[in-house]
Amino acid sequence: MTDNGGRRTARRIATGLGVAAAGSLILPGFAHADPEPTQEEAEARLGELQEEADIAVQDYNQAKEDYDAAKKKVEELENQVGDEEERYNELRDQVAEFASAAYQGTDLDSSMTVLSIDDPEDVYEQAADIGYLSENQRAELEEFAGSSERLIKLKQEAEDALEDAEEQKDEAEEQKDDVEERIGEQEELLAQFPDADPAAGGSDAGGSYTGSASGNARAALDFAYAQIGKPYVWGGAGPDGYDCSGLTMRAWGAAGVNLPRTTYAQANAGQRVSRDALQPGDLVFFSGQGHMGIYAGNNQMVHAPRTGKNVEVVSLAGYWDGQYEFAVRP
Repeated sequence: MTDNGGRRTARRIATGLGVAAAGSLILPGFAHADPEPTQEEAEARLGELQEEADIAVQDYNQAKEDYDAAKKKVEELENQVGDEEERYNELRDQVAEFASAAYQGTDLDSSMTVLSIDDPEDVYEQAADIGYLSENQRAELEEFAGSSERLIKLKQEAEDALEDAEEQKDEAEEQKDDVEERIGEQEELLAQFPDADPAAGGSDAGGSYTGSASGNARAALDFAYAQIGKPYVWGGAGPDGYDCSGLTMRAWGAAGVNLPRTTYAQANAGQRVSRDALQPGDLVFFSGQGHMGIYAGNNQMVHAPRTGKNVEVVSLAGYWDGQYEFAVRP
């Protein structure tokens, strides 16, 4: 999968500028209370917010995935360091024994020098100087140096991974704040114009899939339909609430197919299919891969729409037709 870091950063900058421009140009009434925005203006702004929030949610999910992966790597490296330290200490004891014996009656201070070397490469140099060590003892001394060198490298890797994990965590928190701001603005608009939702038109009725899908696609749609009526929760992957990619991941997971977490990754988790070849169960993507759902047949999809709404079935006509990008068959 391609690295989306640069694209996500550029998109966040553009989104921030878009929010500022929208606040001053599209809906000046929000800042001055007069004139009040028209329903047409509210619909336009809500459409923009829908796309911005979708993208911000997926960027948050990706940042969280990166953080979790980095944290797991740190834990694995810490375990390796622990194992390496144990081996290091064993070899150190062995070196202490034969070094003490080798220097017995000659130069006892030199035996301690072997055990106090900071740079592992110095051990090799000292091993070459101790000509009367046996080949076996020399091999053990070199293994001691190698173990020390590996230990130092592992610790450095663990520190670097931990630093990366902290950066990912900070980025995830920034994403969270961005999404919360968009959610607040959406809720204000909906309070003024409850019907001003360009993505509206879905039905909350149902809960049982009755279409023509079979096999894994049927299992995925059965799961998704069973979630109808559960709330949209950004960053949510069930069981009590979902965002769009959380729902699709769990639905196909119920069919035994492991999908990655974000829309960006799921967009590459199968075979691309043309719109006229859509089959029930296909993943459908919208708005710069910021949103997705599962095609259910009859030009409909089941999806987790946005904050304030529930998992629902909607038509791909109207608003979603204009936002449609492509489809993938897992």
